[in-house]
Amino acid sequence: MNEEETKEQDSGVELEFDLGDPPQKVWRAISIPELRERWLPSEALADPDAVTVTPGQEVRYKLRDDSPPFLESTVTFTITPNATGGTCLRIVHELTDARFDRMAGAAANSNSPPLMLAA
Repeated sequence: MNEEETKEQDSGVELEFDLGDPPQKVWRAISIPELRERWLPSEALADPDAVTVTPGQEVRYKLRDDSPPFLESTVTFTITPNATGGTCLRIVHELTDARFDRMAGAAANSNSPPLMLAA
């Protein structure tokens, strides 16, 4: 891993890695369950099968937190060859749980103007 770039979004994180291994080897690591299990355990997956697959280029998995509130998210792995024969690996992890949208809109203090009650 030579370079890493991180971008935070409102509901997710985007990472980019420049790897020395060829795209075929990286693709195997992210797409074959036995190899993927070493770094992305099946307990973290909401579904053991990929949500979408573009062979040799992109795979997306659905994840679920293992602790309350058990939010769901997706993680997308995109690989492209780089100029040195290695691989550019892009990982985008997005919170997709519908409950997050409702929580994001309301602040804990509701941001309403204070009201005083008459005694």
